[in-house]
Parts: sequence; C-alpha cells; structure tokens
Amino acid sequence: MAKPVGRIGVISDTHGLLREEALAALAGSDLIIHAGDIGNPEILECLRKLAPVAAVRGNIDKAAWAAALPESTVVEAGGRSIYVLHDIHELDLDPGAAGFTIVISGHSHRPSQEERAGVIYLNPGSAGPRRFQLPVTLARINLGAALPEVEIVELAIAHR
Repeated sequence: MAKPVGRIGVISDTHGLLREEALAALAGSDLIIHAGDIGNPEILECLRKLAPVAAVRGNIDKAAWAAALPESTVVEAGGRSIYVLHDIHELDLDPGAAGFTIVISGHSHRPSQEERAGVIYLNPGSAGPRRFQLPVTLARINLGAALPEVEIVELAIAHR
C-alpha cells in the first residue's frame, strides 16, 4: 500500500542547478512536483532520491531526454486534484469547474500564491540560478490540514 501524501515539495526553474539548500528544504516531502525548466535529467534523478517526482516540461527543456515529459500533468494527492503546467498563460481549462484544488506553474521566476474562486494558484518561483534580483525560492504544501497550507520558502544562499 502506498504511503499517503501529506507534504508536497514544489520546485521550478532549476535551469540545470539543483542547490543543496533546495534539497534540504525538500527533505521529508512525500511527493515532489517540478513545474518545468528543469535543465537536465540529473535534477530529476536527485529529486527522486528524496521522494517520488511529478514533472512537466518547460520551455528550455528541449533535449531528447525531456521529450518524455508532459506539458501538463494531473496529480492526485491527499484527496485533492492538482493541475501542473509550466506557463500559467497556457492554462486552457477552468480549474474550478474541472475539480482542481490547486494549480501549480513556474516560468515567471516570481513566487506567488493566491486563491481565486476556491482554487489555489501557486508559483514556487525559481530555485535555480538567480535572475532579475528575484529571490531563490521553492514551496511546500501541507495537505494534512482541512485546507491545503502553502508555504513559499526563500533559500538562504550566497549570491550565486
């Protein structure tokens, strides 16, 4: 019997850089979601050492290894449906009407969390190379509560 998913680690836009700080912040996750712009397959291999991984292809994921990754995916966890895609502007459905509780995207490198019409929209930000003076972040979701609890985590890193 599979272990129930209570804690989800959410990472995006690693662009080939998986920081030790990110691995530490994702430790203890029951599932990890990568919202694209992975950069190389070794990132996913490292994440799979921590927990099962669901990943989507981002706009930089053009190499042959990335062809097997979907552009979007649905994750069922903790009795909730989560829709994952890289670029929120490519969302082509009404998540609430489709029964999704959470929509996860990346691409912008800007961490954000908001609720609209009962759906949580989460962008964990970028955990890879620092861009545009934006923070280096990822997110964690706790599904053990009555409502999903989302935390955006800024990684304590040197300026690199």
